[in-house]
Amino acid sequence: AALKDGLRSQVSAALKEGRVTPTELCQRCLALIRSTKFLNAYITVAEETALKQAEESEERYKRGQPLGILDGIPIAVKDNFNTAGIETTCASNMLKGYISPYNATVVQKLLDQGAVLLGKTNLDEFAMGSGSTDGVFGPVRNPWSYSKQYKEKSVPKSHSEDEESNWVITGGSSGGSAAAVSSFTCFAAIGSDTGGSTRNPAAHCGVVGLKPTYGLISRHGLIPLVNSMDVPGILTRCVDDAAVLLGSLAGHDPKDSTTIQDDFKPFELPNLTDVSKLSVGIPKEYHAPGLSSEILALWSKAADLFKNAGAKVVEVSLPHTHYSIVCYHVLCTAEVASNMARFDGLEYGHRSAMKDSTESMYAATRREGFNDVVRGRILSGNYFLLKRNYEKYFVKAQKVRRLIADDFVKVFRSGVDILLTPTTLSDAAPYTEFIQEDNRTRSAQDDILTQAANMAGLPAINVPTALSERGLPVGLQFIGRSFQEKQLLTVAKWFEKQVQFPVIQLEEVKRHDSGVFQHQKSASFS
Repeated sequence: AALKDGLRSQVSAALKEGRVTPTELCQRCLALIRSTKFLNAYITVAEETALKQAEESEERYKRGQPLGILDGIPIAVKDNFNTAGIETTCASNMLKGYISPYNATVVQKLLDQGAVLLGKTNLDEFAMGSGSTDGVFGPVRNPWSYSKQYKEKSVPKSHSEDEESNWVITGGSSGGSAAAVSSFTCFAAIGSDTGGSTRNPAAHCGVVGLKPTYGLISRHGLIPLVNSMDVPGILTRCVDDAAVLLGSLAGHDPKDSTTIQDDFKPFELPNLTDVSKLSVGIPKEYHAPGLSSEILALWSKAADLFKNAGAKVVEVSLPHTHYSIVCYHVLCTAEVASNMARFDGLEYGHRSAMKDSTESMYAATRREGFNDVVRGRILSGNYFLLKRNYEKYFVKAQKVRRLIADDFVKVFRSGVDILLTPTTLSDAAPYTEFIQEDNRTRSAQDDILTQAANMAGLPAINVPTALSERGLPVGLQFIGRSFQEKQLLTVAKWFEKQVQFPVIQLEEVKRHDSGVFQHQKSASFS
């Protein structure tokens, strides 16, 4: 039952009182990882390291000297964050077997506070994708594919089809982290968010996904995709837990010059009872092509929920949203081309056996190490950065990016506190359907509602809201003012309480590990 409790309110207290030990928590999570191996959520499970960390935490609790709320809490990290002593692959042949000599700042902060690192989670190769289907270790399966809710609604032609082709994607690129949290194998997970890579899988897997303001959490040790948009993301089963993780990770880092200079003060979220002074904006441009009628109705219902509770709900316009996905593609691929240049086979990672010349070894290394998606983005980015194209594409995209950011500034200056939008166009697609389209097409479709917040550097959060007609999670997104995470999370917590998202009933896990879910009653920890 401890697997479902809130970090702040119950798990920390249970650990302090000795009702459960860090080792017991760790062992239970490791058992669940084994019984949910079919999800392919983890690339590396650091069982020995995790148990050692849990034992050290247990000793601190016995002495009455825990390091904080996260001491003894099992956590997973996306496999594009460097971890000393544990392989970091980015789900690519290019980094298979690579072990970093240092920890990413977010990983080090978690360890400094006593968190137990269970392992590294699966993703699209180098985080380029929106399905967690393009990594070298294979696709991640959405835990909801095996839930009672989904199975009751889906009618497969045969049992074999149910098992082999009826499962749905997690979204991406942080699909492994979202699946790990959704399937109860950890209390929280770290992802990365460049164009929606934390919020998108959070929506599809029925968990909370927070993308903080750019610069609030250090990117040091996060293998970069798009430096000007990348942020570490937080995935948890309730909003309160996201606030706990944010308080532990945010703040200045001398190793990342883009982080805030001021100290960050962790906060406890208040229980909002009166929303009458809140102004909620509904951006009309987010009624995007391809938005399912089901999600449109849910979005409208959520707006009415705020209105009926006394909040001011107003339609707003972000006129340059229409250009944002094209602008994002140019800027993303240009920065990818620059960032991927470091993987040359000379210093670390894969090196081809080609020995004809340095140039041929370099070319062969990149051909063998990168998949088609990564190579395609490198080619696109280098095209946009050619001398003859630089002004026409890259500089123009930077100017449009400023206009997109200015749209948000104008809306928030008009008195709007929070924006309410869909997170995804629909619920999770079946894997067999998802792979019919190429990565670029899928990413363009799936990032359309999330990537503008990255280009503007704003905080945004997915809150699981309801189940679709197919029995799959659907989430809504809240976008806040820059560095106003407390207000954003407070509103998200109020909304979470109103919608009462149902708990996943994992039939497959019940068969493997019946004792774990015996006493679970709600979707959130607390």
